[in-house]
Amino acid sequence: MTDQTPPPSLYAAREPIFPRRVSGSFRNLKWVILAVTLGIYYLVPWIRWDRGPSLPDQAVLLDMANRRFYFFWIEIWSHEFYFVAGLLIMAGLGLFLFTSALGRVWCGYACPQTVWTDLFILVERWIEGDRNARLRLHRQEKMDARKLRLRLTKWVVWLLIAVATGGAWVFYFADAPTLFVDIFTGQASAVAYITIAFLTATTFVFGGFMREQICIYACPWPRIQAAMMDEDTVTVAYREWRGEPRKHSEAAKTEPMGDCIDCMACVNVCPVGIDIRDGQQMECITCALCIDACDDVMERIGKPRGLIDYIALSDETREREGHAARSAWHHVFRPRTMLYTALWGSVGVALLVALFIRAEIEMTVAAVRNPTFVTLSDGSIRNTYDIRLRNKNGEERLFRLFVKGDPALRIQLEGTPYASVNVPADTSFLQRVYLIAPPGSEPAEAARSDLRFWVEDLTNGDRAYNDSSFSGKGE
Repeated sequence: MTDQTPPPSLYAAREPIFPRRVSGSFRNLKWVILAVTLGIYYLVPWIRWDRGPSLPDQAVLLDMANRRFYFFWIEIWSHEFYFVAGLLIMAGLGLFLFTSALGRVWCGYACPQTVWTDLFILVERWIEGDRNARLRLHRQEKMDARKLRLRLTKWVVWLLIAVATGGAWVFYFADAPTLFVDIFTGQASAVAYITIAFLTATTFVFGGFMREQICIYACPWPRIQAAMMDEDTVTVAYREWRGEPRKHSEAAKTEPMGDCIDCMACVNVCPVGIDIRDGQQMECITCALCIDACDDVMERIGKPRGLIDYIALSDETREREGHAARSAWHHVFRPRTMLYTALWGSVGVALLVALFIRAEIEMTVAAVRNPTFVTLSDGSIRNTYDIRLRNKNGEERLFRLFVKGDPALRIQLEGTPYASVNVPADTSFLQRVYLIAPPGSEPAEAARSDLRFWVEDLTNGDRAYNDSSFSGKGE
């Protein structure tokens, strides 16, 4: 007889969490970060930056059509992707640095999931009330007119925030004022509408309904962070040696009571619904709201603040023995964090140097080898090259091409009798060039002759070069 018992579920159904309002220094810091980050996200596409008549005037723009990235006075071309790669490396090293020093400080304060969830909870609290009112509404089984009105009002405001979030994202990829009009007149591309719809849906669902489940089930960082942390990492923790035994515990009947009065304030304000007194947990995003809640209770009962605090594991032994914890700076400045800082700074300096030494004029040379060479009617040997000229200036420039190598070589540009060509502002221009060696000359008779193409900006004298070769008869 086989066992018909179904296997246990690997996924626990979500229990809605209704964090209580809390005030304090960490909550105020989170409000400031929320306002700054959302302000940057929503407003930056509307900032103008004058680059001249031929270039876009949006301060931050990812111009996918022309394969450019504009960031105020900086312009990154597609072949300069190493700048983007460098910034991603810096972001990764920065995440390692902050996690090693302060735990999941990114998750608790600046992660987009945290920021938008905070905003959605704020809306929910404004409309439905604080924790107890929201709990009563949730437990009310009957969907009466009041509950329906509150739910619909909340969802409509969430939806408006989600639409604004999706709309702000597409404004980074096109001129914001123009795209804004096109969206509302139905003239925007299908990609824009699809992107807005997708980001609206994900923001609405992730911030309104999934919330902490994104952090627990979808985000890989909680599982990676352990490798970045050690006993000197400063993170949110409960001073169990000071707080226990609690007022309502069995041990409190026979032993002196600790400072914790088991008021559950730290649990009630937690956005992921954990009890920090149970020790370090994967779900904890170190938002420090439990610190604010506990400090408020400690002040009201006349106990010292810091029962829940930013502390390091290595200080536990010291405090249990009655010694003061070492300063946060002692934990922050240690070999691991200094190594991350050095690596992070090195990448940043390298990117700055590369940015400031890059030329405003570039060229690439591709020899056309089909055929390898052409013999003209007078016996001269001609090679063909495709030269791509990049003018990174905001105005049209006249570029002169010349070649260094054997003086017998003569350069000729297709489409013009001159050795110079006008290259439009901020564009990459392809020019076909012919090199001709007279009969009997060394380049014409040799199998291969090295040479160097030069391009000169006749406006400011800037130059660039590229090495190539000339193919002769080889007899």
